[in-house]
Amino acid sequence: MASPHPFDPPLGRPRRRRPRTVEPRRTAPELAIRSDFFRDLVGSMRNSVIAITLEGRLVFMNADAYRTLGLVASNDDIGRHFSDVVASCPDMVRVLNDAFTLQQLPNRAELRVKSTGKVIGYTLCHVRNGAGDVTGAALLFKDLTRVEQLEERERLRDRLAALGEMAAAIAHEVKNPLAGIEVMAGLLKRRVGNQPDAHELLNDIIHEAKMANAIVIEVLDYVRPIRLQLEPVPLGQIVDEAVHMAEAQALRGAVGVHVLLPHDLPPVDGDAHQLRQVFTNLLSNAYEALNGRGRVIVRAQLVVGDRPVRTGDTAHATGVAIEVTDDGPGVPEEVRDRIFAPFFTTKPRGSGLGLSIVRKIVDAHDGKIDLVSGPQGGTTFRVTLPITRLEEAGDQGERDRGEAA
Repeated sequence: MASPHPFDPPLGRPRRRRPRTVEPRRTAPELAIRSDFFRDLVGSMRNSVIAITLEGRLVFMNADAYRTLGLVASNDDIGRHFSDVVASCPDMVRVLNDAFTLQQLPNRAELRVKSTGKVIGYTLCHVRNGAGDVTGAALLFKDLTRVEQLEERERLRDRLAALGEMAAAIAHEVKNPLAGIEVMAGLLKRRVGNQPDAHELLNDIIHEAKMANAIVIEVLDYVRPIRLQLEPVPLGQIVDEAVHMAEAQALRGAVGVHVLLPHDLPPVDGDAHQLRQVFTNLLSNAYEALNGRGRVIVRAQLVVGDRPVRTGDTAHATGVAIEVTDDGPGVPEEVRDRIFAPFFTTKPRGSGLGLSIVRKIVDAHDGKIDLVSGPQGGTTFRVTLPITRLEEAGDQGERDRGEAA
């Protein structure tokens, strides 16, 4: 009889076995609670989620996904083919179609959804069962439109910073010769005596030199860094002063101006001089567009983000939106996207810098400006300024916003 192996257990004693880990069997109520919890977990995610089966049937789509894609949820969406549910977003249909055809699924990719104009960042992954078999796919995405806008703003700042340095150097070099031309034309005008033709010609030279000098000054204002002297600014007083200042820049004529600002409108922390320039420019543009007849309405309301709130609800308000509306011919659709671009103008003798400077000042106040012009005419410029408390701004009483936004 062979001797036992030294590692074998002694004869007559059973071999020990490792205890197996057995997952406790869950009851139906426990499984229901677990399923409800995970459904609520995914539904509460701040990212958008779309889950489909291998056959393309929609299993899950959270509220954020519907909102990002501009769709309305329906009770019978679950179980339908995803191409029917998101049919109005062909870009998303194409992405989900690739879920079972691509060898390597995209991770952290970006896409502009043409139907909504939004930029989304997305990740596409397979769903596998315990055996490792693919049973479906999940698309996780997030609206990156605001991030894209901020990145574009930074790129624009870089481009305008380089342009600003060049424009400032050129403007300084041009300003002195223009002043010399104006002075010499004035001296020559005194010497020519009683010669009407010569006087008319010299008057034209002086006028054109002054116009060119005004453009140079606007260029310098545009490229010069904005230094904000922050203080609580009463918007009602700023608008009233802007109404009077605009009359000195443009012919008001019979245009009626109605200022409808709530008496309890909270002040904003800003630079009074710069904000006065913003509304003076907007009112001057309205006067010119109305050509001496029509109506301008200036109104304001509290907002949370872009959503209006009740007047007096300053505890929840994040900003103040001031609208300057005229009933003029409106802005043609083909030029609306370029209305704030530097040196773009529809006026015969405009410099194209007025609205660019307005947007630069608004951006320096961490605000935003929007244009609304309907097909039936009329134009509204909406300036939204944040309500920030001075104690939150710390000891920084002056901010340098050197680059144009």
